[in-house]
Amino acid sequence: MPNVLITGCSSGIGRALADAFKTAGYNVWATARRTEDVTALAAAGFTAVQLDVNDGAALKALAENVGELDVLINNAGYGAMGPLLDGGTEAMQHQFETNVFAIVGVTQAFFPAIRRSKGLVVNIGSVSGVLVTPFAGAYCASKAAVHALSDALRMELAPFGVRIMEVQPGAIDTSFAKNAGTQAELLINEQSPWWPLRDSIRARAKASQDRPTPASAFAADVLKAVQQRTPPRLLRSGNGSRALPWMAALLPKGLLEKGLMKRFGLSGVL
Repeated sequence: MPNVLITGCSSGIGRALADAFKTAGYNVWATARRTEDVTALAAAGFTAVQLDVNDGAALKALAENVGELDVLINNAGYGAMGPLLDGGTEAMQHQFETNVFAIVGVTQAFFPAIRRSKGLVVNIGSVSGVLVTPFAGAYCASKAAVHALSDALRMELAPFGVRIMEVQPGAIDTSFAKNAGTQAELLINEQSPWWPLRDSIRARAKASQDRPTPASAFAADVLKAVQQRTPPRLLRSGNGSRALPWMAALLPKGLLEKGLMKRFGLSGVL
């Protein structure tokens, strides 16, 4: 039975991936931060582990117990929404710690296991790393970084027989928008220069749920790609996952920015 370890399985994409791989006959190591989520995962039949992906000691301890690993899916992450200067460097640091630094830390910890099996590392990025929007700068930057480090890892791990597949989801039906909205509300206040645009900030937080693809359908696409003899280096799945990168590549940058500024209320003067 092949082994897969998936981070961030409490809900949404992570839980859908865990369900899909379990149904396909994999032994699924499913991680989550909160005790109640780990309990629910264990009850569902997964090898459930409480894990903070930023905890190096916990990663090392878990890696020693896993043994051989065929697939590692770096899924844990969240979206920091709001103006970049409102969140400042502190918000950026927290965003990168979970969305970027943790991918390197998790992959480093499990590299011996994935190397033994000449397995596959799957990094969950986002189309937001390709088409950058206002009021999501920290999140977009973190996902752009995921794309860059995936390319670097692909080349660096190739001599060991370890492959890298990057996934760029579009709109997926998860609690992402709700959680992103909560993050945005923490920043929105009357002292912000962008206070008059608070409704536009909230709209950006909800944009990821624009006609979303079911998480189960997205997970099925990832599973199918993983099971190919030669998994693709890049998989795009979900509503907008192809159209948005196409727009970013083909539209003049100035025209694209004007369109995004108009959509999110930035065309006027504050």
